[in-house]
Amino acid sequence: MPSQKASAESKPPQRRRGRERVAALLAAAAAIFAERGYDAATMTEIAARAGAAIGSLYQFFPTKASLADALLEQYMRAVHAHLDGIAAQAPTMPLADLADSLCHALVTMRSGNPALVVLIESGNIDPAMIASIRKEMRRRVGAILHGRAPGLPPAEQAAIATAVLQMMKAAAAMNVDPTIAGRKAALNEMARMLESYLRTRLA
Repeated sequence: MPSQKASAESKPPQRRRGRERVAALLAAAAAIFAERGYDAATMTEIAARAGAAIGSLYQFFPTKASLADALLEQYMRAVHAHLDGIAAQAPTMPLADLADSLCHALVTMRSGNPALVVLIESGNIDPAMIASIRKEMRRRVGAILHGRAPGLPPAEQAAIATAVLQMMKAAAAMNVDPTIAGRKAALNEMARMLESYLRTRLA
């Protein structure tokens, strides 16, 4: 993560008012990070955007890094929940729908959370955290594949999950590429490619 373990960690709120304040601070941080980038963002700006005193911000997030950590963790929980929802339906979902859901999963999350990309691409994230995020994403995609084809050998499932996740990332990157005309049609083609691949590998 952007933080170092030696830095002070954020203080979780115990009451509803505190949780609401933290939510407002995180929303403000997301907006500032998306607009200005991680390095240029300041705690003063974030507090002002949230309509909070700077002392209130430091009470919950002693450093900008701890604030970014909390924001990234929030985003990843949302991504995991989205993938878990796909996993729950995967065993009975038509393969075309499954491919479409996977293809658009990161497109949806990236479009709705622009600060997520800023944080991941900032160069300030602990490489160990990046590795952990990737490993967990592969595990959850693997769980989706397992629900669809429980007989797959573990090593084969892991390899397919890695390939599928790379296609999901490519779809998300393609969706925000301003040089591509007809991105929606291109995403549909990506989903068809993924469907064809899954039909072959999960048969």
